[in-house]
Amino acid sequence: MGLQQVLAAHLPHYCARHRLDSRRLRVCDHIRQCRTEALGGYRLACDRCAHDQTHYYSCRDRHCPQCQQRASRQWAEAQQQAVLPVAYHHLVFTLPDTLNGWAQLHPDVLYRALFASVWATLKRFGEDPRRLGGQLGMTAVLAVPAHPAPTALVHPCTSHTWGQTLTQHVHLHCLVPGGVLTDQGQWKAAKSHYLFPVRALSRYFRGHLVHRLRRLFESGELYRVTAADADARLDELMHKEWVVFSRPCEQATRSVVNYLARYSHRTAISNRRILAMDEETVSFRYKDYGDDEKPKVMQLDHAEFIRRFLLHVLPKGLMRIRHYGYLANCCRARRLPQIRTAITRAEATEAEPDKAINRSTPEVAAWPCPVCQGGRLRVVMELPPRRPGGE
Repeated sequence: MGLQQVLAAHLPHYCARHRLDSRRLRVCDHIRQCRTEALGGYRLACDRCAHDQTHYYSCRDRHCPQCQQRASRQWAEAQQQAVLPVAYHHLVFTLPDTLNGWAQLHPDVLYRALFASVWATLKRFGEDPRRLGGQLGMTAVLAVPAHPAPTALVHPCTSHTWGQTLTQHVHLHCLVPGGVLTDQGQWKAAKSHYLFPVRALSRYFRGHLVHRLRRLFESGELYRVTAADADARLDELMHKEWVVFSRPCEQATRSVVNYLARYSHRTAISNRRILAMDEETVSFRYKDYGDDEKPKVMQLDHAEFIRRFLLHVLPKGLMRIRHYGYLANCCRARRLPQIRTAITRAEATEAEPDKAINRSTPEVAAWPCPVCQGGRLRVVMELPPRRPGGE
């Protein structure tokens, strides 16, 4: 039982009553076709016994729970080369729930604004000579709202069982090395256990994001938002306290990327959390974060389950993972060796042969036979895509 089965059984009924844009329809089609004959595949046969089996191709859609575990592992392996031998800090910046409606009307604009304001905030604090006085680095992941952030901007008396019940909760997970590269090419380590004062960080982030959103409205990019709504919401946000979550990462440096990878390719709901489906409802597990993270089961009717899933479909082309400062793709190859040298950890830079870890696939792919144990499964036939109703 999984998301694919739910969509295959009930999406047509949902679409008959609700209009979906082409983006959401395409995502749902990808998930329904994933690892089926619709995408094609290949047939394997054992070179020793008579066993054969068929494998179908994956859709590789970032919303598909069948595809993202492998993608997360591959991303983590690729990022290991950028890990520095320093302390790291995990920060979470949350888009206030007051703006959830805007995020549905203008998702691309809101997500870009969130990324920009988070980096502007950390960049400003890193460059401040009273704090660190240099260039900071950051890797940020736009979290698919499957799990609530550790700390969120909340209204008083609001119970947050958000996220695992598929309701909307937009936030950035940021991984920041604990130090800056100065203009003189020196490494300056962070003095504070929490990198920067959380209250000051929260207030600067609030002011920057609200100001940016006001400018975006004035420039016409938030054209679906009325002037009265813009003024009311932004004024309300400036009168509330925001809280940025910040804590040091206690893991060893080689585990830091794996830590972030848990968020990098997370989908709205994993298949293992979906327990059952009948003619009326879908049942799934979730953690109630308002009740000591106790595991509970929720039942939703099919339409509501699909509606909540569709809230998490990201705009086409939106980059969920972004690197900034000395970790930016345009300069990391030059900056990272400079930083490693500056912190006198030359042995870390001598690990160049580790790049051979990602070994290429053999020219002739073969796998152990699960039946006879001694033979090898080899590709004997390519299977072309076969659409439903096709020959």
